[in-house]
Parts: sequence; C-alpha cells; structure tokens
Amino acid sequence: MENGRGHDAYEAVAAAHREARAGDAFANRTDFDDATRGFIAALEPCVIRSEDGSVVWDGDAYAFLNGDRPDTVHPSLWRQSCLVALQGLFQVAEGVYQVRGLDLSNMTIVEGDSGVVVIDPLISEETAAAALALYRANRGDRPVTGVLYTHSHADHFGGVKGVTSQADVDAGRVPVLAPAGFVEHAVGENVYAGTAMARRAGYMYGAGLPKGPRGQVGAGLGQTTSTGRVTLIPPTVDITHTGQEETVDGVRMVFQLTPGTEAPAEFNLLLPEHRALCMAENATHTLHNLLTLRGALVRDPRAWAAYLTESIALFGDECDVVFASHHWPTWGGERAMSYLAEQRDLYAYLHDQTVRLLNQGYTGTEIAEVLRMPPALEAAWHAHGYYGSVSHNVKAVYQRYMGWFEGNPALLWQHPPEESARRYVEFMGGAEEVLHRARLSFEQGDYRWVAQVVDHVVFADPSNAQARELQADALEQLGYGAENGTWRNFYLTGAQELRGEPIGTPTTAASPDVIAALGLDQLVDSLAVRIDGPRAWHADAVVRFVLPGPDLLTLRLGNGVLTGVRGDNPAAGRPHAVLVLDEPRLRGLLLGAVSPQDLLRDEGVTLDGDPAAVAELFAYLDSPDPDFAIVTP
Repeated sequence: MENGRGHDAYEAVAAAHREARAGDAFANRTDFDDATRGFIAALEPCVIRSEDGSVVWDGDAYAFLNGDRPDTVHPSLWRQSCLVALQGLFQVAEGVYQVRGLDLSNMTIVEGDSGVVVIDPLISEETAAAALALYRANRGDRPVTGVLYTHSHADHFGGVKGVTSQADVDAGRVPVLAPAGFVEHAVGENVYAGTAMARRAGYMYGAGLPKGPRGQVGAGLGQTTSTGRVTLIPPTVDITHTGQEETVDGVRMVFQLTPGTEAPAEFNLLLPEHRALCMAENATHTLHNLLTLRGALVRDPRAWAAYLTESIALFGDECDVVFASHHWPTWGGERAMSYLAEQRDLYAYLHDQTVRLLNQGYTGTEIAEVLRMPPALEAAWHAHGYYGSVSHNVKAVYQRYMGWFEGNPALLWQHPPEESARRYVEFMGGAEEVLHRARLSFEQGDYRWVAQVVDHVVFADPSNAQARELQADALEQLGYGAENGTWRNFYLTGAQELRGEPIGTPTTAASPDVIAALGLDQLVDSLAVRIDGPRAWHADAVVRFVLPGPDLLTLRLGNGVLTGVRGDNPAAGRPHAVLVLDEPRLRGLLLGAVSPQDLLRDEGVTLDGDPAAVAELFAYLDSPDPDFAIVTP
C-alpha cells in the first residue's frame, strides 16, 4: 500500500475484472441499439443550472465514459453507466417521447390533441424545465395539458413546477394524476425519516464523489440525482383500481394499480392507441431494490412478481413497446413480454428461495452468501444487480419475514458498536496487532475482511490515523470491484470521509413543497418523532385547536409522547387550553414558522385557558442531525 488520497486498483481487483470480462457476453450490442433508437437531439452542453447559477446537473462530467474502461471500475458497471449516461430526446412510439440522461429518472412526453401529457417530471424543477425545453425545441412549443406521477418517489414528481404551475392546476387546465395514497407516502417517506435517508442517500448516489474512473461513475438506475429545487403539486385525480381509464387531452390511458411493489403507491399504464406500455419503476434494466441502502420500508417481492404476471396477462397482446421511468425501452411484443417475464422471475426467485432457506434455519447473511440466480437470469443483462443486489435483497426478504433478530440468543443483546469495538480490539491483542494482521490480509487481496476487522479499530479509536487510512484503502478497493453502482458509491464515499473529506447531506427531499403537502395529522406525526422523550417524561399538556367547520384537533403531550386526536373524542382528555383559529395559523405553528408566543398575540386567535400549555407542547422538540457520522462513531 501507499500513503495518499486514493490509489489505483490492486491486482486482486484487476484479476477479478479480467475474469468478469471473459466470454462473449460483452459483444452483445442489443441494449446499445435500443438505448440509441429513436434519438432526436442531445442537450448541448448538458449542464443545467439553478437561478443562482449553481450547477444542479452535469451530464458532461461523464464524458470519461467514452474512453477505455480502467481497472478501477467493474466492466459490467462500466457498460451500464455507458448506457445510462446517453442523454437527449428520443422517440419511443408515434407521439410518445422520452428525455433521458438529464436526471436520475426519465421524463416521458405524450402528444395529445392540443398539448402534451408529461409522465414523471424528474427530481428537480430545473432539470424538468430543461427536459421540456429540449422537447419543445425539436417538436414545437406545445403546452402541458396533463401530468402523471407513476409513484411516490421524489425522482418522479419533484420537477413538476418545471413543467406546469399550481395556478394552472388550480384552474383546471392541467389535471395531475397519481395512484391512490400518493401524497401520504410521498411526504411521509421524505419527512418522518427524511434526515437519515437523505444523509445515507449522499452515500448511495455518490453525490460528494468526484466524477471519474476512481470516483462516481453512476448509480445503476441512473447516473446520479440532480440537486435542484424539489417541488410538489398534489394530485387532482386519484387512480384507485386496475382497469380504470382516463383520457387527458385526447390521450387515453388504461391503468394497473400496483401498490406495495417498487413503491407503496404506484401504477403501470397502457397507452392503447400507441400500443405502448409504461411500467413505471416495476421493470427496469437492473435488479431493483427490495430495501434501498439509503433506507425505506421493505418492499414485497411476492406482490411485485404477481403484479408483473398481471401486467403480462392484461397488456401482453396490446403493446409493441415497453418503456419505464428509468433506462431505455424494449421493442417488439414478444421481446417485451419475455423481458417482463424475466423481471418477474427475478423477484419471485429471490422471494421463494430466501423463504425456503430461512425455513431450513439459515439466516439472512448466510442465505446471501449461498443463493445464486438461475443461469438464464444471470445471462440477462437487465437482471444484473447494478442498483439492487442479490446480497442485500436477500437480507431484505429475511428482514421482511423475520425481523432484525436471527434467532441466536448470543446476538439478542450485543454491545453497541463502540463498546463492542473496544472489546474486540483488546481481545485481538490491541490496535497495532490488528492493523499488522490486517495489512497482511490486504496484501493477499482480502479487502472484505480488512474492512470488517479494521472497522473495530476505527470505532474503538476514531483518531487512529493508520486505521482510518487502511480502512479507506480497503473500502476503495471494494468499491472498484463492485458491479453494483450504489455499493461502489457507498464504499468510495466512506473512504472519502475517512480521509477527512465529509460530504454532509448534499440534497434533501423534504422541500417546502413537500412539507406544504403534509396533512394536519402528518404534521403532528412529524413533530411526534422529534419529541425528546426523556426530557418530556413529566410533561403534561393538552391543547385543543378549534378550526372552522367546526373541526377539532387536540394535541396531548404526556409520558414523552405527543398524540393527536381528531374530533370530540374522549381519548383527547380535558384540555388545559382551547384555541380558536384557522388552519393556516395552525399549520404555521406546527411547522415552526410561528412561535406559540407570537401566535397567542395574533388577533385572529382566541385563547381560553392556560397559555403556558401551548408553549409546553413545543418545548421538547429535538433537531435532527443531517451530518451524522456513518463510518466513524
């Protein structure tokens, strides 16, 4: 090993890459043909800026992918990144277009009678506006006459105000369609655990890594996430059942509701007149996540597979092209259905075999080491683990059924990481001896073991510079060897932070628009998870808010728990104070935009009871830490 800020790939990694590159699989250019089919124009230069001039998307930073693959990138991930980095406006079918490569996701544009219907307007207002402008520059200045959100993740709704406005939606000029439950799940995921997810998303997408052969080369699903303004306009039309048909600006759409698949609220849709099937994010050119590395609710692979079977049955005879909100389309009815069937088998096999083995007593970690996919799926490029992986998806299935506990009582009450680390290092003969042995393992190419064992030294003593550097070197080599884009980003970001270059939290999906979409009950829930329980053990405050209608919301703080009760419900208890006010004033209070003291001085608010009870409700709020440590204690 050398000292310094990063190294090239060592021979163990380079040899593994030569083995992965062997054979004739890489000679198959079908995906490249599909990814370039229908190309109309690229965005040149492919750099998108916000109003203040800061760069929110830089597709040109991936120009290095046009060169030869270095040993610091897995050959399969390099191939995937070359495909995903292709950007511009593409025709999918007559009247159906996609803008790809301007964000993590794709924006689809369907031409209607008088304008265009936009499906999934990317993450950021700025990238969505640039995508629409690219379309208009080549197809004419058609107005947006409808918007669809296929599901409740921010990369499929966040750019909506780049393609339309709240005023046009409110006026009825632009309907916004989404699956039932969209708002609840979209804002819940991004707010309740949003700080922790955003911090880990910085690792997952490599937002703080330099673009290049020794840094960020992509994330498998897309190159990375844009960093512009995340917006949200709540839907005006809910899709509530499979078979529901809607027509917007002459564009007829037939929906398949798929809750609990890639997102808790999601739909696929057929464009019958175009014979084009949109699979949202339920079928992409990668094995997807059952549990993302940034964190989320565990997804149901059994339901996911069943809905893909249903898609084939519902639409198999009615489409000539399948496209999605990521990657490139698949043309030809037979090819498309074969692709969907293989995607279905991916999730079904992972589910069924993991459950089979857990019923034989194997743990999630053990199953992840032994489970192999069928040869036909291993041979399919779209089934490779560029974004999800067999390893962490197996553990997700185990977690879904069995939880965190693997059944061994020795693991039931372990010491937390720092305390465990100190004891491990002492048992192993001290930090110096551990590092000596770890360096020998590093020279043998066993980077996985080095990362596992040196982690104890780092957590026992985060100031140990030799341990941090060795750990960074091991993580770096693991990143170079990873086929999975998000694993690579996690490893390399961890190495970067160990070397003293923290990334913080580059982006957050809990934007003002997302916060504004929270219902009152969700606002209360978002406050409840911020109550510092121990400090509030002895607090006792009950405040009733009387809204126009009359609508009642009572907040009770007791035993360290903030509870919201709607209506005249005995569970609310006897209030210490009653406030009569309108909803905007109440929202301002719950959002922290107005202090209790200022609210009580507002002439539009009437108080009956103890004003101190109002302040008591908000006296124990904790602030989340967006920069918490990950690779150190």
